[in-house]
Amino acid sequence: MNGEPPTPAQLASIPDSFVRNLAALGRVRTYPKNTVFITEGDSSDSVFVILSGKVKAFVSDSEGHELILNNQVPGDYVGEMALDGKPRSASVVTLEPTTFSVVQREPLLEAIRQNPDFALEMIGKVIERAREATDNVKNLALLDVYGRVARLLLNMSVEEKDGKMRIPEKITQQEIAERVGASRDMVSRIFRDLTVGGYITVENRIITLNKKPPARW
Repeated sequence: MNGEPPTPAQLASIPDSFVRNLAALGRVRTYPKNTVFITEGDSSDSVFVILSGKVKAFVSDSEGHELILNNQVPGDYVGEMALDGKPRSASVVTLEPTTFSVVQREPLLEAIRQNPDFALEMIGKVIERAREATDNVKNLALLDVYGRVARLLLNMSVEEKDGKMRIPEKITQQEIAERVGASRDMVSRIFRDLTVGGYITVENRIITLNKKPPARW
């Protein structure tokens, strides 16, 4: 594969030591915005560590309906399921120009064979993501649309210096609908009720949680 290894500065910007070591195995590649670089069902053997930019993982049906699995930012990685050599289980698209360290399967397997600590870290990350996937399936199966929206808002929010709980990234109601498997109209009605009830404030697509939404509506 063409491309240069990540620079020391690029590696130093990754806080997680395991992801930093993973990125060091790859070669740098940049894709423009709206590039689907992993396609559900395709064969592929590479893991993509994000050095800059942002991506969205999603699944879709034959009619074009999408369900967003998650968004990933610098320091995250996608495509680790390539380890088993089977077809991709989801698609991933760039949301802005994005630079990766692309790690092919063989160097990754060699690192696992040579370094037991690296192998244990990789297993731990896979287990962590499997738990997240289980939680997402459970939420989709057991929570109503309001419950899924409320859970998503709580999970995405972080406490900032002023003590307010905010979702740091700008996110549209359409994107939320795709994340929770609902229609935009339903999400719009829930947002309207949460706003009237004083639970959230939305300014310039930045959502502030003024108080914890109730478990049931």
